[in-house]
Amino acid sequence: MENRELEIIEFVKLKKECSSKEIHDNILKSISYATVKRILLKLTDANFLITKGDGKGRKYLVSPAFKLLQPIDMKKYFEKEIDERFIIENFNFSIINDVLKYHDIFNDNELLKLDSLQKIYKNNVSQLTTSEYKKELERLAIDLSWKSSQIEGNTYSLLETERLLKERETASGKTKEEAIMLLNHKEAIDFIIENSDYLIPLSISKIEDIHKILIDNLDVEKNLRKRRVGISGTNYRPLDNEFQISEALTDTCELINKKENIFEKALLALVLISYIQPFMDGNKRTARIVSNAILMNYQYCPISFRTVDTIEYKKAMLIFYEQNNISKFKEIFINQFEFAVNTYF
Repeated sequence: MENRELEIIEFVKLKKECSSKEIHDNILKSISYATVKRILLKLTDANFLITKGDGKGRKYLVSPAFKLLQPIDMKKYFEKEIDERFIIENFNFSIINDVLKYHDIFNDNELLKLDSLQKIYKNNVSQLTTSEYKKELERLAIDLSWKSSQIEGNTYSLLETERLLKERETASGKTKEEAIMLLNHKEAIDFIIENSDYLIPLSISKIEDIHKILIDNLDVEKNLRKRRVGISGTNYRPLDNEFQISEALTDTCELINKKENIFEKALLALVLISYIQPFMDGNKRTARIVSNAILMNYQYCPISFRTVDTIEYKKAMLIFYEQNNISKFKEIFINQFEFAVNTYF
């Protein structure tokens, strides 16, 4: 965000609400009034500001979604150690019910980019035979199984993962649990490919079903958590009450089901299931599969996350946990969707 834009937002915050003329006369006299109007249009399009009234009576206010969407300098943010960062320590129900429910995540330019990529994907797929499409889907499934497991600490290489999933050949020096994690990922992906509409509409029981596939034969508890869970690298404390966890997950399912934009549905599933941490383990894995299931149900390109940096992924997620800010994770989502469209099919 440019300095002038930040200046405007800080001024509007201070004034609560103000006109474009007040903004021009008080802080931006050095530039033309027409330029101020263009900046204000950009800020409203990005959902950083909202308007009240029309014509000369129009007033600008800081959007309730500003904290959710404002750009954050990740490097600067993590220069502070855990205990030095000012964070939202407890789960915030209002981010779902008061902010995400009424505000869009993507701005017009972002949607234009995503929609154009989706058109490329549809055109590419239309030119593939059934066997060619299945081959590409298999390639993406292997990449997704590998990367999703790597994010969770699995040490299999991509080549070792391919051998395991195609030939059931385990890698030497790796644990049995690592192989099971990868095989379960492939099983979950195969399930959503064969049952593409299974998670539509989304419900707690269906999310639990995906989780059960992912943790099969692993020493992980099934069903919703009944006790506290901690997250490494943050002082954010997820809900520890089973009934509140169920309530938060119900609110999330209702939110996703009511949203019309498919990209928004998929990103919300990816972020909010991770934020709630409904299970003792396997939450982010479940979120990535559910997000892809939503995309595939609507014939959108699935995402492998193959080129995402594991540390960057975790940091972007921590920023959402601690600040309820989705900007960095949204960047990851857009970049990985672009990579998927340009790499597969």
